[in-house]
Amino acid sequence: MQRYYLFDLLKARGEDFVYRITQYPNHARELARELAEEQGIRRFLILGGDGTISETINGLMEARIPDKDQLEFGFMPRGTGNDYGRYWGLTKDYKDSLDRFFHGKPHPVDVGCVTYFRNGNEHHHYFINSVGFGIDAKTCLWASTLKYYIGSHSWSYLVALICAAWTHKSSPLRVRTNEGLTINEKLFTMNIGVGPYSGGGIRQNPDADPTDGIFHSMFVKPPTVWQIMRAIPHLLVGNPLTKLDFVHSYTASEVLIDVDTIDEKSGQKLNHLVCEADGILVQACTPYKITCMHHALKITC
Repeated sequence: MQRYYLFDLLKARGEDFVYRITQYPNHARELARELAEEQGIRRFLILGGDGTISETINGLMEARIPDKDQLEFGFMPRGTGNDYGRYWGLTKDYKDSLDRFFHGKPHPVDVGCVTYFRNGNEHHHYFINSVGFGIDAKTCLWASTLKYYIGSHSWSYLVALICAAWTHKSSPLRVRTNEGLTINEKLFTMNIGVGPYSGGGIRQNPDADPTDGIFHSMFVKPPTVWQIMRAIPHLLVGNPLTKLDFVHSYTASEVLIDVDTIDEKSGQKLNHLVCEADGILVQACTPYKITCMHHALKITC
């Protein structure tokens, strides 16, 4: 219904437009890159959830065009979490989203870039909201599994988080930032945010601003059962997790992450580390370099 309302509105405004419907995972990434490179499209409206938005952003950032800083995007939230939209006050009210897209002003926004290695080759994955390790990544895995049994609901992230918390095994990480912070110990979870929300409205990085050029990040060492129990009420009512004394925060525009664990059976060193970027799982080997690209794109809302 929203699609037909949009088409009628575009026609009534006399706007020229093309539209594409995704058919499979990462299709939005391919479509965005193709439309920007081959058809010269510079203004995009995305109907979908955080994953579709993130795929589109990846396509735009990968486009080989000379005026990438002129790319604009807006979106009509349709996903489970809508974490990036929360910052901008966008809801599933599609008429409001369209009104803001057509009459709003473009705002330069930051984009995060994860540089990693797979099979010895360097790759880049972009994110618009946040990237997470440890419990964050495992929660995404649980959420994906639960989706097939209970459907897509915002509270399903909380269920997934609780499941992940009781099954996760912390591993040692080495973390360094361009601000001089060094962490070299087991980390239960870490979230590096462009925006303040993740996991369906959890305020992991309440001070994060998608326009300020820096990451606002949090990390937690392996907590006690009592500390986990203390965190649950904060999750239920939406309080910032940084109010908990065992949750630590930092700011940086570049973060380096490495892992060096020993396989108990083979005795070999392992450097595989799973992360989630805007809810999309990335399977790769460290080191990871995570960089904040200041004002890389524009959002209209």
